Parts: sequence; structure tokens; C-alpha cells
Amino acid sequence: MERTLRSIVPTHTVLEGGGFKVRRPVAMGRLMSPFLLLDEMGPVTYGPGEAIGAPSHPHRGFETVTYLLEGGVKHADSAGNSGDLNPGDVQWMTAGRGVIHSELPQDEMMEHGGRMHGFQIWVNLPAADKMMAPRYQDIPAKNIPEATSEDGAVWAKVIAGKALGVEAVIDTVIPITYIHLKLQPGASYVHASKAEHNLMVYAFGGAFEIGGRTLTDGGLGILSEGETLSLKAGPDGGECLLLGGPELDEPIARYGPFVMNTREEIYQAVEDYQNGTLA
Repeated sequence: MERTLRSIVPTHTVLEGGGFKVRRPVAMGRLMSPFLLLDEMGPVTYGPGEAIGAPSHPHRGFETVTYLLEGGVKHADSAGNSGDLNPGDVQWMTAGRGVIHSELPQDEMMEHGGRMHGFQIWVNLPAADKMMAPRYQDIPAKNIPEATSEDGAVWAKVIAGKALGVEAVIDTVIPITYIHLKLQPGASYVHASKAEHNLMVYAFGGAFEIGGRTLTDGGLGILSEGETLSLKAGPDGGECLLLGGPELDEPIARYGPFVMNTREEIYQAVEDYQNGTLA
């Protein structure tokens, strides 16, 4: 069965962290398990001293996945971990029982300014894994598999899952699909997926035809059930993220940076953060 475009969710611009602008699908957290949030950061060009990030903040109960296209970000946490994200890099952070971390522009970006563009998605964790030990997977661009179709019309970067015969190197708690696709004008791509998995497409350049409907820049396409997805790029080509994963079908209790299953667990997360035992 081929998937169709069930609905198209528009995006709106909101301020996050220290005040940087992100483009976010409306009501994202209620749309598609296991994903809780999808933020397109920028693209924005900063002048010297203008770049903005997210100062220290806590997380518990889910994963954050940061994928940088342009710019430079440095991260650090209360356990002493730190690192840099450069164009093409991915950080897959499993907050688990608790992490307090910051994501800020690299010093060079702060000093000289520049263009910043990237994505952060939040992936929910099943109840059994919400209090697992935190972990980071910082994957440099050179280690993330890429593939191109035989005719050169389709390019894929495989952050999680499989595409064009290549498989991701990142270890995920639950089976996730996260693929960056670029299609030349009029090109087509067919993706095979597990029928029981949810699947969505976020277009951030050009346009795509899916089952007779058109998905344009800034639209999040929620797909029907099925085993295959057929994408056809518009006359100017298209660029998108393909995201998929299982339906967790568990209660969600959410308060800011905490995503648990019950209100009592949220209260405990807040108490742990306030008394310094979250991480």
C-alpha cells in the first residue's frame, strides 16, 4: 500500500532559548508519535555579537536531536561534557533520567557573525526507558552515511534508518527514520517503510508531489499508513526531512523541558531539578 498525504500542517515562527527564531509546525506535540517537536532553526544571518543560543536548561524523559546545516554551536552540560557542532554534524542526546545542558553559538560565530541554519527534533522515550542513563552521540558529518541515486537526481543523508542502500551509524533507543533528502527538478524517490510506523515529511525548500497533493516549503506532511512513500520534486526541485517511527501509544505528561507519563512524574522532575538531583 502506498502512503498518501493525509494532512498538511503549517508552520509558525516562535522564539526559543535566549530568543532565537525557529520555524515550528503548529501543535506538533499532538500530531505524530514518537516525535514531540520539530524546530527549523533559521536560516538567519547574524552580525558580530548578535548570535543567540540556549543557556543552561534541563531535560528528562526524551531525546533531542540537533542537525546543523550552517553555522557553529557549542554544547556543555553539568556533568562536564562538552563539544562542538559544525555544518553537517549531528548530536543525538538521550536525556533519560536527566541532563542540564546549554547550546550556544561558537566563539567565532559570536565574534564575527554568520549564517545559522539547522534542525532540532525531540523524540519521545517509552515509559520503560524514560529514566535510563543519559548519553550523547556526537556524530561528525564525515561519519554520517550519504548516498546518491544512479542518475544523480536524488541525494540522501541517512541520520537514522535506511535509504538508497545505506544504513545509519547512530544507535537509537527505538527504531527511527531521519533522512535529509534533496531531489533535482522532477526527480522521484520511493522509500520503503514499516507499515505500522508513522511517517511524515517536512519540506524546507522547493515542493513535492505526494499522492496527487503538493507539499511546499514550510509544510509538514502527515502521511497515511502504508509500506511505500513516493516523492516527486516540483519544477524547482525539493529538499526535505523524512521522519518516521513507531506509535508509542502511552500517556504523555509534558511540562516545558520534561516529558513523562504522569503528572506525578513531572512533579518529581521539577522537584529534582530544584533540589539539584536531576542530573
